[in-house]
Amino acid sequence: MGLTKKSTGAAVISRDVKLGKNAAGERIVAVAGNPNVGKSTLFNALTGMKQHTGNWPGKTVSNARGLCRHKDKNFILVDLPGTYSLQANSTEEEIARDFICFGQPDLVVVVDATCLERNLNLVLQVREITNRVLVCVNLMDEAAKKDIFVDLDELSLQLGVPVVGTSARSKEGLTKLKDEIYALAIKRKKTYNVKFSYSDKVESAIARLELIVKKHVGRKLSARWLSVKLLNMDKKLHRTLTEHLGFDLLQDAQLKSELEQIKKEFFVSGVSSEVLQDEIVSGLVEKAQEIYKKSVTLLNKQYAQRDRKIDKLLTSKLTGIPIMILMLFVVFWITLSGANYPSELIADGLFLVQDKLLQLFEASGAPRWLSDVLILGIYRTLAWVVSVMLPPMAIFFPLFTLLEDSGYLPRVAFNLDKYFKKACAHGKQALTMCMGFGCNAVGVTGCRIIDSKRERLL
Repeated sequence: MGLTKKSTGAAVISRDVKLGKNAAGERIVAVAGNPNVGKSTLFNALTGMKQHTGNWPGKTVSNARGLCRHKDKNFILVDLPGTYSLQANSTEEEIARDFICFGQPDLVVVVDATCLERNLNLVLQVREITNRVLVCVNLMDEAAKKDIFVDLDELSLQLGVPVVGTSARSKEGLTKLKDEIYALAIKRKKTYNVKFSYSDKVESAIARLELIVKKHVGRKLSARWLSVKLLNMDKKLHRTLTEHLGFDLLQDAQLKSELEQIKKEFFVSGVSSEVLQDEIVSGLVEKAQEIYKKSVTLLNKQYAQRDRKIDKLLTSKLTGIPIMILMLFVVFWITLSGANYPSELIADGLFLVQDKLLQLFEASGAPRWLSDVLILGIYRTLAWVVSVMLPPMAIFFPLFTLLEDSGYLPRVAFNLDKYFKKACAHGKQALTMCMGFGCNAVGVTGCRIIDSKRERLL
């Protein structure tokens, strides 16, 4: 196995966990979820903060793996990249989707109790793929502070899988979570199929494809999920699917003919691939809203309304871009104007030290070439860099952090996604662009989120 045991009972895993392969008696538990829902905090709490971190094979996205022992059983936890969706528009989404689809893990999906409606979209996508799901509703303490009551039993009934409430920071609910992981992974606790319906047109197409797909995949994959994906199959999923099955599903004559016929029918009725994708996504969003209304009670009725009003203003086609430009202008103005005075003070102080050092070198009889190299060369260059670069960076990045903490930067990414896609990029790269305004080095480092290896290298 190659485990280095720790006093906490956790261990660092020295081998790669890939596509659910594990030693006898162990279970692979994938920890998935949206960014900033406390996923890593939960992962650290379960593994005793003893993990091994590395890169996914062929990817620049890092992963963490750790061991959790409960009731004399070992569970290898794999921390999947934080993702909002499994539509695979980015490397993180692709990795999470492939591991969940083809790795056959026993799954924990972590969601944020304070914005459950938004997080349920990912849960529903995972549920389409597999029934082996345990939903962990984290940040229950934060939800209580905001007068949000989550009915865990109702949520479990709606999703057909176990649901556990936790507060990972204070380690509340972790024992019950581990008990449920044990029941799901070891005892094979029963879960229930819950069908999420799309429009009649899409459902009809799925039913026609599902009959053929079932003959080929059996129980290896969810035939319904795969049928949905076949309606708008991307090249990366097609390649991974072929590797997993050992044959190219799209080469089946019957399936190929049926798929072409369905696409012709969609085309005749004016449904393009983009419109079809929007219909599928809208179906999931509507189901998430329905489950949310049944499972969550807001004691403060204005809580969600305020967020919706802000979203309408900041992401509107009319006001979203102007507000973004104004906001960036304000940040730049504060950065440039505010940096002038501290830059001048730092420069005066550092160059005063330079003069004193020159006098010291002259008094000590040091050769001129030595003072030129050390003082006028190395020291003066550092003094210029520090006085010019430090104040703007010290102002810009805290402001940038405030925009991130307020939730505005994801809205910037949303606003720019359409325009970035026209350049064969992704809306998330707007964040890399903004970081580059503060420092090119940070912007370049952030380029790891770019999907294309060629573009990432450039």
